[in-house]
Amino acid sequence: MTDFPEFLTSEEAKKVDAALLVSKDKFMARLAIYALRSLQQISRETGKPIESISPEEVALWIQQDDRLEPQIDLDANFTQFFSNLVVSAQKPLAQTAAETQTPMADLTVEQVITWFENKAKS
Repeated sequence: MTDFPEFLTSEEAKKVDAALLVSKDKFMARLAIYALRSLQQISRETGKPIESISPEEVALWIQQDDRLEPQIDLDANFTQFFSNLVVSAQKPLAQTAAETQTPMADLTVEQVITWFENKAKS
């Protein structure tokens, strides 16, 4: 396994904080960015497209990363909760990919934030 990704870098967090979004949408943007990073890593490790990664595969990925155990109590409830969060972010990521005509695996932080800003305006 490769390094477990950070939730957000400080630069990414500053970009989300500067976005014209209410707190709830900023949270959702942060979640989508982190989910994208996690899904990209799972995709690289499994060779599967991001769009087809299941909650079970996310859970397996979490359970196999022994670096998480010292940082997070990895019980079954957390693993299921975390897996569902990551997979639920696939919907806004898919919408961002469709609107920007960019493969989901190639989305940028800026594209995700812009999608949330545009969604908030509509």
